[in-house]
Amino acid sequence: MSYYDRWSSSNMSPVLGLSRRILETPFEKRVHEQGAKSFTVYNQMPLATCFQSFEADYWHLLEHVQIWDVACERQVEVRGPDALRLVELSTPRDVSKCRIGQCIYAPLCNQSGGIINDPLILRLAEDRFWISIADSGVLLWLQGLAIGRDFDVEVFDPVVAPCALQGPKADTVLTSVLGRDSRDIGFFRFLETTIAGTRVIVARSGWSGRGGFEIYLQDFKKGLGLWDEIWRHGEAHNIRAGCPNLIERIEAGLLSYGNDMTVDNNIFEIGLDRFVKLGKSAEYLSRAALDRVVNAGVRIKHVKIEVGGDPITPLRSTWPIECGGKPGGIVTSIAWSPRLKTNIANALVPVANTKMGTVFGIAVAGESTLRTAVVVSGWS
Repeated sequence: MSYYDRWSSSNMSPVLGLSRRILETPFEKRVHEQGAKSFTVYNQMPLATCFQSFEADYWHLLEHVQIWDVACERQVEVRGPDALRLVELSTPRDVSKCRIGQCIYAPLCNQSGGIINDPLILRLAEDRFWISIADSGVLLWLQGLAIGRDFDVEVFDPVVAPCALQGPKADTVLTSVLGRDSRDIGFFRFLETTIAGTRVIVARSGWSGRGGFEIYLQDFKKGLGLWDEIWRHGEAHNIRAGCPNLIERIEAGLLSYGNDMTVDNNIFEIGLDRFVKLGKSAEYLSRAALDRVVNAGVRIKHVKIEVGGDPITPLRSTWPIECGGKPGGIVTSIAWSPRLKTNIANALVPVANTKMGTVFGIAVAGESTLRTAVVVSGWS
């Protein structure tokens, strides 16, 4: 049965209809050929969410190596004499410390202190940056800031598409691809090279805790060739097509913009303040608002929790938490961990309820009784 037959069949579960309005990725043909079962839309592009099953994909990622189509991690290029000033304005992180060839994780914050996005920033030159964004409209926001401040800078989509190589065998596969030891690439560092006849940037980064790389394609016509070259070198190491895995990323402590945080949250609530330097010398848009938060304190904070009972289906929207018979926050992401044999989740709760061992009741959608949950320090 073809994709469109499945889409129109009345006895099938809902599937994502891919139209011209959803931009095509340069690797998309291989993703379909290799059996993606479900997708979401991320920055106007399809992103696979499951191949075999959440659990099967999880175990394979923990033990082997996967290639991911993450072209939806769109880039915003900032280039020109005022490039550094604009990037500094967008984040409370000190971007001046970022060297050419380095990546930094940097929450972008607006004038109210709200988190606009939590991208990786790559410094390609003194006056040139790529901002590798999560799912929100950073391009237009930065263009607005640049125009409003009359900065001498270009802000545009450079038409770059990353794919990722993730898992414990990623170094072995990439070493074979490059013909040189990939361990020479430091953590959150990148190099420019050629793979399958096309220029790429290879960074030691990625949205998993297993280790790996993101490979930035700059010519969409070469996408399938790049994918196939990596695949050829990975076949001896049990490579599979994969995607960011919900179970693994919660275990690894990776937060999802739009799920675990939104523009309504600030860096202190989410625990991202460790990545920034308040009071840096450069001007930044959120300075006054974040100073007020420091003085007043926060009312809610992110915590990790374990939820008892049978495996829970990943949530579609937030679930309410009760503590002592009173509203006690929300669950923002949850998954069953087959390794830990429990449901693991991220939550936002009042500061008074963040102590390790605090017990909650979780109102799981469709269930008449509350699930018991407890605050934990994390998972290993």
